[in-house]
Amino acid sequence: MTSRAVAIRCLVEQNRSKEPVDQVLASLFDQHPPKDDRDRQLAMALVYGVLRHRQELDAVLQQYSKTALKKLKPLVLQALRIGLVQLLFMDRIPESAAVNETIKGLGQQPKWLKGFANGVLRAMARDIAGVRQRLADLPPEKRLNHPDWLVSMWKDQFGLEQTHALCLANNRLPPLTLRVNPHRVGRGDFLAQLHDRGIMAHPGRFTDQAVLLNDFHDRIDSLPGYNEGWFHVQDEAAQLIASFFTDLPSGAYLDGCAGLGGKTILLDQVLPPDASLAAVDPNAGRHTIFKENLGRCHCRPIPLYATTLQDFARNPDQPFDGVLLDAPCSGLGVIGRQPDIRWNRTVEDLEKLAQSQLEILDSAATLVRPGGVVVYVTCSLSTIENEEVINTFLDTHPQFSILPPRLCGPAAELVTEQGFLRTMPTQGLDGFFAARLINRAR
Repeated sequence: MTSRAVAIRCLVEQNRSKEPVDQVLASLFDQHPPKDDRDRQLAMALVYGVLRHRQELDAVLQQYSKTALKKLKPLVLQALRIGLVQLLFMDRIPESAAVNETIKGLGQQPKWLKGFANGVLRAMARDIAGVRQRLADLPPEKRLNHPDWLVSMWKDQFGLEQTHALCLANNRLPPLTLRVNPHRVGRGDFLAQLHDRGIMAHPGRFTDQAVLLNDFHDRIDSLPGYNEGWFHVQDEAAQLIASFFTDLPSGAYLDGCAGLGGKTILLDQVLPPDASLAAVDPNAGRHTIFKENLGRCHCRPIPLYATTLQDFARNPDQPFDGVLLDAPCSGLGVIGRQPDIRWNRTVEDLEKLAQSQLEILDSAATLVRPGGVVVYVTCSLSTIENEEVINTFLDTHPQFSILPPRLCGPAAELVTEQGFLRTMPTQGLDGFFAARLINRAR
């Protein structure tokens, strides 16, 4: 199956199932292995390009299609989007290839159906200057490429100007960001190794261990020092969570929502060497990768409990000095990296997630000794999951209060008046929210 055929079918299936697009792509690649990395990368670029530009693609397509887009078969609609994203946003692909290979990607479809798609794409290819002008003439709201409910919510939270800037930032491909392991290599030495191999990289702005690669499309394990544990992939916003733990004493700590271990590795690198660290994650399918990631980065021994935090909290071995909750959330802050999120979420999803987040916080509160902290983190830009969750928690847990992180330099500007950490894609970061809550009970 060609790259375009995979991309078309991925978009059809993702729109139908609402499953994460990377999982849909991985399944298709397993069924139809790409010929090489270039084919794999092209399929991914086509899928992610459509998801980032879907609204404006449809606005232009409708001006060339005699049939309303909502009446088109899903396979045809996605093929037209795939063809147009190449014509408008992928300059290295010849117009003839963008049309012909996309039509081939439809496979064994009725002749009239392929003829319709071919006619629309060829009409746009012949009038490419006009197509580009129609794109430029679209009103700003048609170029945001976000659902109306999400734009409306962000307007209420951030105002019109910042919302437009946020949406446009989400439509750009973010850089690959690494966190250098300070126990294995210095950031300067790592940057020198990258430059020696012709890999363009520069230090991050907000954290001392961040390295940004703006135009890297190869495999992560091809980077120098991968097997030696010199780095792991982590946005600067996530790396800033270290600031909530660097001023805490040695003691017992818990990663209560460990996932694949990215923030567990972060905790290992910033906690005192004699501190103990444990992790909890109920998804057994992630445990092998979790252990591989921690092993590669040479972390201290970290027991992993295969259970939910709620169940773990019913019979803990000990109280903790700090609990990190990287809470399951909507992911609205990482739309730039996972563009399908914007089309998959609803307001009702946020409200359900907020209830779950409160339950997790309630459990964490029982695990923390007096003087200990709970650090609540989401990669969301919704007050429903962030400020409202924290305020509700504080109303029902008066022994807890907000303890702002200690940040300096440019990072200090990321702390709100309330003492929360909030980062935005408009700052070149993933959208993150974090609150440190200290148990002041005696």
